[in-house]
Amino acid sequence: MVNWTSYEAVLFDLDGVLTATEKVHARCWKRMFDNYLSSAAGCDVSAARSFELSDDYAVFIDGKPRYDGVRSFLSSRGLWLPDGSPADLPSAETVCGLGNRKSELFNDVLQTEGVETYPDALALARYLKAHSVRLAVVSSSRNCGSVLEATGIERLFELRVDGVVARQIGLAGKPAPDTFLYAAQELGVAPASTAVIEDALVGVRAGQAGTFGLVVGVARANEKVELKAAGADVVVDDLREILNVDEAVVAGTRSGTIE
Repeated sequence: MVNWTSYEAVLFDLDGVLTATEKVHARCWKRMFDNYLSSAAGCDVSAARSFELSDDYAVFIDGKPRYDGVRSFLSSRGLWLPDGSPADLPSAETVCGLGNRKSELFNDVLQTEGVETYPDALALARYLKAHSVRLAVVSSSRNCGSVLEATGIERLFELRVDGVVARQIGLAGKPAPDTFLYAAQELGVAPASTAVIEDALVGVRAGQAGTFGLVVGVARANEKVELKAAGADVVVDDLREILNVDEAVVAGTRSGTIE
């Protein structure tokens, strides 16, 4: 059990911790890369094989800023594209173009299918907020704002540091600890008094690199060993495992105006 009175702030990742959007992201990455690889001129058989959700997404994409993920995956297949510009059209044959193509697919799914939230993460967030713990969302995603708005949980968090903010002020993406450290600074809380909650290996590594007081790994896909090896202090399947409160709070019935 975690003694939450030891922490003044908690920084939540979005995809895979608060929302089930990591599944949507993974599907959209696969669709985009498979389409690109099947049409890319000069791809050999090995480079053109399908994007693997079980391996490629976890190793090269999950938790990273969008364009970093594109570069990382292409490099793994021995492929290279010019970076281009974030303003590139989704049809552009550039790193940014492919990243924007994936974002377009994600936004289409977001509009048509909506977003699921994880009850255990919301139960913990509501409990912490009710006990005056400062809360922030720290995500590599540039879609973070629209996802929070779509789920209606944005009022739980007083600060959002996402891919848009990181680009605007020049913060390195995870596994660098910069976005987490910036969030703690903006909240006016020392890293040692701050907890980080992550499901991605690069996010856990970022939390440890920032010397935060607690790094919690959420094993949504049964990757407990990997999260622990990456540096998580505590690894759980469900965040209610580290929430020692009565059932009314866990159910969210005391959330009041903070739903």
